[in-house]
Formats: sequence, structure tokens, C-alpha cells
Amino acid sequence: MSSDIRPFRIAVPDGDIEDLHRRLAQTRWPDVPRDPVWDDPGWEYGVSLPFLRELCAYWAGEYDWRGREEMLNTFDQYTTQIDGTGVHFVHVRSAEPGARPILLSHGWPGSYVEFRKVIAPLTDPLAHGGKAEDAFHVVVPSLPGFGFSGPTRARGWDTRRMAHAFAELMGRLGYEHFIAQGGDWGASISHWLGLLYPERVDGVHLSTVALRTEVAESFADTTAQEQESLERYRRYYETGAGYVAIQSTRPHTLGVGLDDSPAGTCAWILDKFWDWSEHRGNVLDSFTRDELLDNVSIYWFTRTSTSAARIYYEAKAAGTNVSRQPAPPVPMGAAIFPAEISRPSLRWVQQSYDVIHYERLARGGHFGAYEAPEEFVAAVRGFRRELEQRC
Repeated sequence: MSSDIRPFRIAVPDGDIEDLHRRLAQTRWPDVPRDPVWDDPGWEYGVSLPFLRELCAYWAGEYDWRGREEMLNTFDQYTTQIDGTGVHFVHVRSAEPGARPILLSHGWPGSYVEFRKVIAPLTDPLAHGGKAEDAFHVVVPSLPGFGFSGPTRARGWDTRRMAHAFAELMGRLGYEHFIAQGGDWGASISHWLGLLYPERVDGVHLSTVALRTEVAESFADTTAQEQESLERYRRYYETGAGYVAIQSTRPHTLGVGLDDSPAGTCAWILDKFWDWSEHRGNVLDSFTRDELLDNVSIYWFTRTSTSAARIYYEAKAAGTNVSRQPAPPVPMGAAIFPAEISRPSLRWVQQSYDVIHYERLARGGHFGAYEAPEEFVAAVRGFRRELEQRC
């Protein structure tokens, strides 16, 4: 391992935890109509205020950050400097001699903690229902500007630049060949890795596959499933994509509120976990309170809400949206979760990628590895087996 890489352990100062509790206790909650005919609107106007207040009360009282910190510190973690910025990552090597390296990249508003449940099954498949030939060496970075990588302090950290940084990281770890896997912005990073480093990236596996409406609408014989996917995608842009406009144009204006108010940070992130996961109206059908707050707490304690939001601005400024880029010349796998924003059909995906493995999964949503880890692991293993046959 490169000497530029240093071991890392999470150790949030006691004062930061006390400050969090103090701020939560002093939250100024929004005023809402008190007319007798006013019913609780639930999530119609955005985050459910009763649910958020309950979750923040739990965060301030029963949530045990020290216990969660201890759990997260059971993974081997490291930090390094690449291209002038910090990169935090988990690196767990498999004991199996035939293990293949895989890079797992998260997006917004997630964090590396999304992959917490899949690390052991991927690295030790014999203990988790798999075969020795399913083993991976797993690398899970925190995106530059996110979480324990710390805030970025320079312009230009779009996903293309992150792809270069992650290729450098994998090289420092001794992995000249690897599989790139990702969802959300991590899917964009994985796409760029396959495009920029086809001689090193053996394959790209995506759990968020961009739906290109011009491709979808080019087919005259749209199926009922495809039509439903199109309607879901259009509904998202009509009612749920306001955050994109804000973060791609005014991330610092938003960031002042997020980095000053833990309740505000929680609301901004929770809204997406509710909207993008699979449940019957209760996000706790998909995640525990602790799981939701682990992710929110990482943003809060590292003060990276603003720098994480900047990825939208940088991507727009650089024009590096992967929907405008050519397909990477490497094999591709797609895991389509039922509650994902974008759910393109196989024939739609084939217009953009060399697809060797496509699977519509039984459950899960945008944060698939966190919400449905068994399905995620099975999909990654399936892609790897197809890749072995291709190679």
C-alpha cells in the first residue's frame, strides 16, 4: 500500500455532539395552518413535519452516535490526498485468492455508509450464501467533498475529475484492473471510469441507469412497463427535482442553512430517502431510524452539506452529464430497482451500453445497497459471472 495512505478512525469530538444536541433543542420549527379543517398533509408539501420532529427528538435523545461510530470503525478505513483534496475510503480485502477488485461509489444525498451491509457478503461470499469465485476486494470511497473526505476547497470537482481521482486511488492500492460500480453520482463516476480508463476497468455496473427520454420515445411499440417508467421519470422532474435546480445554481445559498441547522440538514436529506425508497408511505419500512441518522450525522459532523451540494453546480458548469457522453467501451451491467427514479428497459439501455447483464430486482429503490443489500449483492455477483464468461 502506498505510503501516502494513512489509517483513519472516526472520532467526533464530544463538543460537536453536545453542539448538535443544543442546536436540535433550539430548532425553530415552521409554523403551519391551525384551521380546524386543516389535516396533516403528510409529505405533500415536502418533508412531513411531525415525522421530522419525532426523528430529530430521537436524534437528540436516544440515538447513540458513539455506538454507531464504534460500528463504523469496525471497517478498515484510510485517508489520502489526491489532486489537492482529501479522499476517505474503506478498503477490505478478501481472503479468497481469486477475488476481483471492485470500487463502489455513492451519490447524493448518500454516503459511503450506504454500502455498509454489502461489504462482508462481497468480500466473504462463503459466509453469505455465495461461492468462492464470487469474492471481491472492496474499496468504498467517500466522494471528494462528501463526509470524511472533507470539504473540497477548489473549483471543478465534477464526476469526471472524481473518476480520475478514483483511478489514482485504485492504482495506489495496487489494483491495475477493477470493476466500477455506482448509483446516482456514483453511476456517473463509474461511467467516466469506463470511458477514461477502458484498459483498466474490466466492467461497469450501475444501480442508477440514466433514462434518455429521446431514446425511449424513439420506439413506437412502447410496452406498459416502459410507459410506466416514462411516467415515473416525468413525474419526478415535475414534482421532485427542485433540489437539482437549487444545488446546480445556488449551492452556497442553500448551504448556509444546511450547515447551520441539523434539523434543516435532516429535512433536506430525509425528503429524498422518503421519496426514492420503496415503502407504503412510511420510510421506516425501508430504513431504521439509526440508518437514516447515520447518513445524516456524517454530513452534519463533517460539515460537508455545502461542498456535497456543489457537485451539481460543477457538473452543470463542466457539461459532464453522462447522458451527453459516449458509452464506455467496456461491458456493462444494470440493476434496476423497482422504486428507482430511472427504470429504463433493457432495449433502452442497449442503445447506450454494451449490456451483458440486466436485472429488474424484486425490491429496493435509489439507495439499493442500503435498502435491499441481498438483492444488490446478487446483482453484482451475477454481473461478475457474466463478465468472467465474456473474458
